Amino acid sequence: MAMEFDLIPQGTLLQDNGHGAVMDVRASSTRTFYCVMEIGDQIEQESADVAIWGSADGENWGAHPLLKLPQQFYRGETRAALELTLVPEVNFIRAAWELVRWGRVAPLPMFVLGLHVKEIPAMPVRVPHVQVGAAG
Repeated sequence: MAMEFDLIPQGTLLQDNGHGAVMDVRASSTRTFYCVMEIGDQIEQESADVAIWGSADGENWGAHPLLKLPQQFYRGETRAALELTLVPEVNFIRAAWELVRWGRVAPLPMFVLGLHVKEIPAMPVRVPHVQVGAAG
């Protein structure tokens, strides 16, 4: 059965930088995931940078994320694929976010968002070579 979970539960109010719960992905058969981040609410003059980090032991998260989603300013949905087959040492993942507010009114950033992850079939390692000839 395909793995499916929330790295950030839908409707989570974020007002400060942080990270989500650690998820164990060792049971994944494909190690390929479809990630959907949905921003349901925000205020103007702010940005959210959300990334997915990987760890072998669930404690040490390294210096670089596995996947960095595009910086977001507004409500809407962002989708991306997370491919873990090239990093077999990764057993755990978690989301982390950085929020920036440059507006004059509210002193704190405010995003209401969620990040859902679902295992999908593995991406092909190589595209098969197809011989194309002229019809005649």
